[in-house]
Amino acid sequence: MDGRLQVFAGGSHPRLAAAIMEQLEAPIGRALIGTYKNGETRVKLDENVRGSDCFVIQSICQPYDHHIMEMLLMIDALRRASAARITAVIPYYGYSKQEKKTTGREPISAKLVANLITVAGANRILTVDLHAPAIEGFFDIPVDHLRATPLLAHHFRRAIDHSAVVVSPDSGGVARAEDFRVRSGGELAIIAKRHPDTDATETLEMVGNVEGKTAVIVDDMISTGGTLRVAIDLLYERGASDVYAASTHGIFADQAVQLLATSQLRRLFVCDTVPPPSDPSLPLETITVAPLLAESIMRIHKDLSISALFI
Repeated sequence: MDGRLQVFAGGSHPRLAAAIMEQLEAPIGRALIGTYKNGETRVKLDENVRGSDCFVIQSICQPYDHHIMEMLLMIDALRRASAARITAVIPYYGYSKQEKKTTGREPISAKLVANLITVAGANRILTVDLHAPAIEGFFDIPVDHLRATPLLAHHFRRAIDHSAVVVSPDSGGVARAEDFRVRSGGELAIIAKRHPDTDATETLEMVGNVEGKTAVIVDDMISTGGTLRVAIDLLYERGASDVYAASTHGIFADQAVQLLATSQLRRLFVCDTVPPPSDPSLPLETITVAPLLAESIMRIHKDLSISALFI
C-alpha cells in the first residue's frame, strides 16, 4: 500500500486500542462516536482518509449488537470517504459460537455477521482465536487469524517453574492444547464432555493422568465458566495438586466470575481481547495482545507475512 496508515477505534475496548497505538507510536484517528437523542448510533470521521490504509479496532463484545453497529458504520464511513483499504481489527469475534445450526430453524449468526462486515466495505479481517476456524471460510475477503497460544504458553512458563499436564476441556480443543504443551512442556490430557442444553456442560470421561501433578486447562474462551468449573473439579477429584487455566477470551458472562472465584483454581491467565473483569476475588492475570495486534497491523500495512509471527 502506498497510502498512509490510519487507525480508528470503536467504543468496545478503548484501553486495548490505546495500548495498540502506543506500540505503533502513532495517535489514534479522530472520530466522533456517540448516540443520537433517538438512540441511534452516530459516527463521524474527523480525519481525511482519502487514499489511506485504514484499520478499525473493535471487539464484538457486550453489548454485542451495539458494537457491531458501531463497527459497520465506521467501515461504511471510511469506504464513502474513499479510503484505499479498510481492515477490520476484531480481537474477539462475537457470535462465533453460533457458527452452525444445532437444531432446525436456527440462523448461522457467525456467517451473518461476516456478511454484514463484508457488505459494509471491509477489505480484510484481522482477528484472534476464532472459536471455530471454519469461520474464516465465511468471508470472501482475506482473514488474518492470529493465535494467542504462544503468548499464553510463554506467560505460563514464567509463572510455573516446572512442567504441567496440559488439559483440553473438550475434544475440539486438542490441537490448541497440544500447541500449548509443545511450547510449555509436559504431558497432555483430554476431557470428553457434552452439552445437554445451551450453556450446560456434562463431563463424560478424561484421558490422561494428573495425580500429584500440576494441571493447566487451555481453552479459547471462558463464557459462563461452566465448562471450566466442571474441569477444575474433575481434575482435583483425579488427584491434581494444583490447577491453573489459560484462555484467550475472558467473556465472563452471567455468574462466571462468582463461579470461578469460589473454585480451587490457583491462577487464571486471560488475554485482553475484551475488557477484563476487575473483581479482586478472581485469581486473574491479564496478558495483553496489544504488541501482537500492533505488529500485525504494521505487517499488513507493509504487505509482510503474518505467519512469520508464529514460527
